[in-house]
Amino acid sequence: MAWNEWENAKAEAAARRQVSMRLNQLPGGPGGGNGEADLVVHQDDLGEVGHEAFALHGKLQKEADIAGAGSNPEGAGSTMQAAAALKASTFALGGELETTVSVWTSQVKTVLQACAHISNHLDYSKKAHAEDDAAIAASLRNRDGSAVPVSRLAEYFK
Repeated sequence: MAWNEWENAKAEAAARRQVSMRLNQLPGGPGGGNGEADLVVHQDDLGEVGHEAFALHGKLQKEADIAGAGSNPEGAGSTMQAAAALKASTFALGGELETTVSVWTSQVKTVLQACAHISNHLDYSKKAHAEDDAAIAASLRNRDGSAVPVSRLAEYFK
């Protein structure tokens, strides 16, 4: 093999192994320029889920309150009254019934908080995501408002 053939072979091998990065590009604008945002959330969908969470909250608040059901003038519900009567008669079941009411009440409050959180959060989500999309789009613009080309973005990853 002649010297120039060896040099040519080395150059061809180096060209084949050249490491490079190629970023595909979509047209500028949200969602690649098709006029739609990348994250699509329909207000109707959010409204339905939020409404169901609100309705469940209302039903649970009315119907799952075993601690306050059948309240006496002192505010003790019928289950707690039964627990007190059982304890007064030295039945161990009285203390266990109190514990059951306490755990049940705690769990119901947790579910009520979750329903309220879901309902309130879904009202906020669409607006927040739109603002996030606008902020990201604004941060990837030149001073004149044009989109930053991929070649400029590639400079940040070197």
